[in-house]
Formats: sequence, C-alpha cells, structure tokens
Amino acid sequence: MRPAATPGATGSGTTTAAPGGRHARYRLFVPALPDPCAQDPAHMVFTADAGGRCEVFTWDAGTGQARQVTDRPLGTLRATIDPGSHVWWFDEDADGVGRWCFQPFAGGADRDGLTGVAAGTPRGLWVGDDGTVVMGIGYGDSTAVLRGVRGGPARQIARLERFASVSGAARSGGQLLVAVTGSARSADAVTVLRAEGEDPAEGTGGGDGAVRAVLPGTDGALWCRGFSVVPAPGGPQTELLLVRETGGGYQLAGWRPDTGLRAYAWSFDTEITARWYPAGPSARSVLVRQERHGRSLLHRADLDTGVLTRLQVPPGTLLDAAPRAGGDLHWLWTDTAHPPRAHSTAGTRLPPAGGEDVDTDGGEDGDSFGDVIPGTHRDLWTEGPGGPVHTWLSLPEQRGGTAPPVVFLVHGGPADHDRDAYDGVVHSLVGAGLAVARVNYRGSTGYGPRWRRAFESGVGLTQVEDLAAVRADLIGRGLVRPDAVALWGTSWGGYLTLLALGTRPGLWQAGVAVKPVADSVRAYRTTTGALRALDERLFGGTPDEVPEAYRRSSPLHYAARVRAPLLVIAATRDVKCPPGQVRGYLAALDAAGVRHESMWLDTGHDGYTGADHAALLRRAVLFLLRELRGPAAAPPAPSAERRKAADSPPARGPATSAPSRTTRARRAKE
Repeated sequence: MRPAATPGATGSGTTTAAPGGRHARYRLFVPALPDPCAQDPAHMVFTADAGGRCEVFTWDAGTGQARQVTDRPLGTLRATIDPGSHVWWFDEDADGVGRWCFQPFAGGADRDGLTGVAAGTPRGLWVGDDGTVVMGIGYGDSTAVLRGVRGGPARQIARLERFASVSGAARSGGQLLVAVTGSARSADAVTVLRAEGEDPAEGTGGGDGAVRAVLPGTDGALWCRGFSVVPAPGGPQTELLLVRETGGGYQLAGWRPDTGLRAYAWSFDTEITARWYPAGPSARSVLVRQERHGRSLLHRADLDTGVLTRLQVPPGTLLDAAPRAGGDLHWLWTDTAHPPRAHSTAGTRLPPAGGEDVDTDGGEDGDSFGDVIPGTHRDLWTEGPGGPVHTWLSLPEQRGGTAPPVVFLVHGGPADHDRDAYDGVVHSLVGAGLAVARVNYRGSTGYGPRWRRAFESGVGLTQVEDLAAVRADLIGRGLVRPDAVALWGTSWGGYLTLLALGTRPGLWQAGVAVKPVADSVRAYRTTTGALRALDERLFGGTPDEVPEAYRRSSPLHYAARVRAPLLVIAATRDVKCPPGQVRGYLAALDAAGVRHESMWLDTGHDGYTGADHAALLRRAVLFLLRELRGPAAAPPAPSAERRKAADSPPARGPATSAPSRTTRARRAKE
C-alpha cells in the first residue's frame, strides 16, 4: 500500500461561484483520485464535500455506493485504505495535532491505528498485507518512526531530530525496510531504515532502527516514490523508486538492498513524479507524470527494456494519475474551463471528484457545476528580465469594448506553478467582471531546473520583476485596464503580494494577502524547522549570517511605501506564517498611515471548511470590486463597529472566516 495521500498536495481546495452569482451555495472540495484496496480494488476511499467540509467516504465500485466515514467539525483531509480493507484517517484538532484511526470498510468502531502513541502531526503512514503498520509522527522539529500491528502497541524504530516523513516500506530477505524522506536537497534526502524480525509483535527485532542506506540530494534534489516487490527467478526483488534532479533535468532512479543506487537512461526537461505499476510477472514498469508549461504529459517507462511510451491524455492538467490492477489506469483531469473529473481506462465506476453531491444511496450523482464556466481562457508569453514568462489569462465577457480590471492571482510555493486547471477563485473573479492573470514567475516548477533556481535579483525581488513585466505586457496589448491592477496571493503568494506593493507601489491599485510572510526575519525565527532550512537555502544563510539579504527581501522593510489599499488575512494558529510577524507588519502599516483592512481567522495555515472559504472569498472579491471599479460596483463597506470586530483576532473557538483560494503550504518543502 502506498503512503497515505495528502490530496491537497495535488489538488486545490476550491469554492464555486462568485458572491451574488447564479450558484445558491458554495462548496469545498479537495480533488484527488480514490485510493483502492490492494486486495479488493472495488473497495476505495476518497475525500469529498460533506455539508461544506472535506470528509472521508468509502466507495464500492461494484454498486456505485458511498458511505461517509468521518464527520468532524473542522473536516478531515488525510485518508487511505489498507490491503485488509480498513479505512484510515488522521483525526486532528484545530492545530493539526492528532493521531491515526481506522475502522473496517463496511463500518464499525473507530480504533487507534497504534496504541500508546502521543498525539502529534502526521508524517506518513504505511500498512502492509499482514497488518504491519509503520507511521511517522511529528513532535515539533523531531520525528518518531513507529511500527506495530494494526490496532496494537507501537514500538519506536527511530527518533530523528529533524522533519522527516515515512514514504513507504517493504519486506526484503526477512527484514522490513522503511523509507524516510527529509528535505529533497539535504544530505539525508532519503534514508532507508532496517527493522528486522518477521513478526513486529514479537519484539525480537534487535536491529530495529539500524540505517540501511542514506541517499543524498545535495547535488540535485532527490524524491522518494515508494517500494515495489516483484517476482524474480532468484526470489522477490525489492526496489525503491526515486526521482533525481540533474543539472538540466529530471530522471528516474532506483535503489536495491543488494546493488545500491542506479539511474535509468531517460531524462525529462521539466519536473516529473512517478508511480509503480502493480507488481506482476511482466517487466517492471513505472507511470511517469510530467508537468510541462502548465499542462501534463503521461508516459509509461519499462525499466527492463528501456522503452518509454507516451500515453494519450486530453490537453490540460492531470491532478493525479495512477496505474491500477488489471491494466486499468485512473486519472484526474481538468482544465481552466472544466472542473476536475476522474477517468478510468477500463470503465471502472469512480466516485465524484469532490465537486458533486456524494450519493450514499447508489442512485445517480448530482452535479454542482451545471453552469457554463464564464469568460475566455488563454495563455501567453512575455519577454521578462530572466527569459520568457508564461501566464494563464482569463478574461470576462467584454462590455462595450473596454478592457477590464485585472487581478494577478499569485501562486504560492515558490516550488509550485499555476496550471491549465479549474480554480474556483478564477471562476468567481471572472464571473464578477474581473480579468485574472496567473503568472509562472521565476522559481516556479514546470519549466526546468534553471527556471526553478532563478533568484538573480534576490528572494522575492526576482519574482516581483516578472510580475511587473507581465503587467506591462498585458497593458501594452490592450487586454486590461492600466489603472485597475490588483494582486492576490496566499502563503508565499501573499508574501509576493506584500513585497510587490511595497517595492513597486505605483503599479498596483489594490492587494489581498492571505496568511503571508510579512517579516522575513521574524518568520524565520518563529516558523517550523523545515521552513527555516528552506529559508537558509534560499537566502544563503540565517538572518544573523546574511542580514542584508533578509532585509532587502522582507515586506516589513517596505511597509511605509505601500500606497494601494490592502486587505490582510492571517490566522491565529498558523505555524508556517506565524501571526506575530503579521501583527508587526500591520502595526507598521498603522504607523505609516497606509489604508488597510485585516481579518483574523481561528485556523492554522491550512483550512478545510467550505463556509470559511466562502466567507473569505466574499470579503476579498467585494474588496477588489470596490477598489478596482468604484463603490457603486460593490455593497457598502462594513460599518465601523463591524470592521473593528473583523479586524480583531478572535478568541479560540469556531473559525469566523478562513482561507481563500488554495492554501498551499508556505514554500513547499522540497
């Protein structure tokens, strides 16, 4: 069984429709492929909307019937199914702390995945055919790797004093090998731990925790994609699948206990991810999904024959793709004008991708996307200071031939990119008469290693150069109004929004920053260990070692120069973009007399409830309409009393409003 999926890593938590539009309600969904049971592929688990929250459901492909498994006030995002048809989910509180639980596919009592485990943060889960469980649990900056039998007591394999995640496990020669991943560019990007003993319940594995191999990623990133065990003449063959970044591209690699590390011949010019085909008597094969210029390509790589075959898929984005038993292939497809839909090459009946009503009675599924997606959608290239910059542009219906206001929807990451994919915020803004530009600035993925590593003018400042170049190009082509240009970003995108408003104040007429990095130094000192390590790589050291680099790239340094009205949204429980550094930035805006509004959420960095997304979406869209098209285009601003309440941090309790667009993790851990 593959490690438990984190659907939000490949799909967007999204709300549909614009405030006041034709849809009567909002929905949250986290599109992801259903996870099938290895021993009974008709049994699947998936996440979908349930009354405005993301919850876990089972799916019987034979009957087409779903069953809701979880019903938690804050929703449930992480789920998987083990080979014995037990459904697993991570039961976490508002701070993201909790434990793994499971129940039988058909229902039953909830049980702890392993007993005696202190609550922590989820860092990977694997369950074997025999019920062996390996899980990673985070405690601050350290990680405990635990093993046991399903529902039994936990035993610690290793305690790592760093952020790490369990990425898979496999039996090899009587040993249980566990793959643990760290930062993809660190000296211990992938570590294989040896946990001996056939029966983990016996406690006889005296070699538990011994390191089998440490695979570095310092000269180029290294990602782990899980184990495969296939029949071979000399006995079962165990191999760990890896993806390596090289000087000019990306390649597949493998590690075996007997022969060590080897690279395969193919090289891809942009980022890839990969999955093993189900083990069988035929040659070992891997499904490769490539992200290239905002769209997806799909390949089948035969590791034994060296043949790479391009698979035909519709133009657009594959949010996920997975080979299944019996030669079936599942993929989750979308483009800017079409919400995600799940497909099966064998005609397997799959559950709704999350945007539709989930049917729990075996009847026909509903569809919440009956309306036509508004606007026209295209991509264009701009000659920027560091090379051509790719932008996805969505335009509303033209009225009287006048160019519309435009919102730059700035993606997070920076190791991420905007895709030819449906986004509910784009839908909402275009439906409200605003154009949307999604720019894949330098640092974005999908354009090769050189583009991803390009920070020539400094962290953030390089990206602002590209945003400014695209702005000038859109205005020069007559596509958008030059006096009505706004920025909206979340996490790293919120950071770039604040930095652009302060470093180039004459270019923008409004800004929305959601859960941003607002003070680079204070964020470094109060964020997680994994993100501190990422900061050190981006900036070339700590704030004490390279203080000028942090100062030049910190929005706080430019707060007094902001001229455009600004809406800042922050969260009291955010450990990635902590609230203290946002409060300091807001105080600097107050001191400089900069016009701004703020909204405080009682959430962490990531949020799951549709009501929260809808509240923030409405606040942000109305703010932008008022600032870009004038007071007549939007309802009156809140009264002084209501605004004061919205600007005050809430007491700990139910969230009062929440994340906009996709709340991707700040600066995705590589």
